[in-house]
Amino acid sequence: HLESLTHKLREAGVQIEIQGDVLWARGVPELRPLTIQALPYPGLATDLQALVAVLLTQAHGVSYVHERVFDNRLLYAGELRKMGADVVTTGTTTAIISGPTSLHGARVQALDVRAGAALILAGLAAVSGRSEVTDVYHVDRGYERLDEKLRSLGAKIERV
Repeated sequence: HLESLTHKLREAGVQIEIQGDVLWARGVPELRPLTIQALPYPGLATDLQALVAVLLTQAHGVSYVHERVFDNRLLYAGELRKMGADVVTTGTTTAIISGPTSLHGARVQALDVRAGAALILAGLAAVSGRSEVTDVYHVDRGYERLDEKLRSLGAKIERV
């Protein structure tokens, strides 16, 4: 398991139990805000920061996302704003997320594999409307049959 991720999820209030190679996560009524830094191993993987940013749109308070590995990994922030997220970028390496926000469906663009997966999760978290993620081929490069896997968990998701 990725200790840096589970540590941050616990810090946000998510209840996590690990039994062998199975991880159980239980949501909580009120997520706490976080400051995260995407760092080289063993830090929080840069590939996870967009996914965690979507979670932080539901945290109560102000969260900070710092990308310390690559520039321009926060381009998804503009797409999240289309869905109602209160996210502001300062430069190319820091995002400030205020929450919680009620995300809503919107037509958004997957700018890369990480952003695309994050936007799909945001669409699933939306409380109203229908989300359409374009350029989903980016997601397919890194997540095999993601739509099928999410559907098997009960998600209402389809390819069009």
